[in-house]
Amino acid sequence: MKYKRILLKLSGESLMGEQAYGISSEMLTMYCNEIKQAYSKGVEVAVVIGGGNIYRGLQGSAKGMDRVQGDYMGMMATMINSLALQGELERQGVKTELLGGISIEPIAKAFSRRRAIEALENKKVVIIGGGTGNPFFTTDTASTLRAIEIKADIILKGTRVDGVYTADPEKDKTATKYETLSFDEALSKKLKVMDLTAFALCQENNLPIYVFDMNKQGNLQKVVEGENIGTLVC
Repeated sequence: MKYKRILLKLSGESLMGEQAYGISSEMLTMYCNEIKQAYSKGVEVAVVIGGGNIYRGLQGSAKGMDRVQGDYMGMMATMINSLALQGELERQGVKTELLGGISIEPIAKAFSRRRAIEALENKKVVIIGGGTGNPFFTTDTASTLRAIEIKADIILKGTRVDGVYTADPEKDKTATKYETLSFDEALSKKLKVMDLTAFALCQENNLPIYVFDMNKQGNLQKVVEGENIGTLVC
């Protein structure tokens, strides 16, 4: 395997599948199958998932809700998705540990670097919900922070496109894909790999990001084995 310890970042919206809201059981099962494949090959896997399929704090703020309150609601949405991942992974026979940026007893203990690393070393998939535990920070930032703390080799950002393009490939058919990008190139070209706070953390800590299509069966396994199917930002 090319990577021993990974942090997989998934969007909440990806769990919707063809639905307009909520969690698609088909997508949940597929993602957990992908995670199980990597886990069964000995890869240490941590997962951070967003909550946009349920609630986004910024959307609430745009409609007049207090931003802090809305962000906490968004954190709770990530915990719902994390619980769903945990339930399906354990149904498939994968041992897990659910930790939160905010502790919700008896569902999840508060995240700590020591707890997370200990669980990874004990052959558990670590699911980290609740963002950073603070308002004004995205799950992109949370995933970067947690990846640095657990000393992950890389952040794997699973999306519905197969990498980073010169433009949105779903809107511009002439868009071309980058195989590799430096952090400086991505910034100068204003390519939205992650939000700026998360991106700066990656750059400062020399943490590479790999963007790939998570919706294609077998792709996560290909990435951890080192096959070039997406875009590496480093």
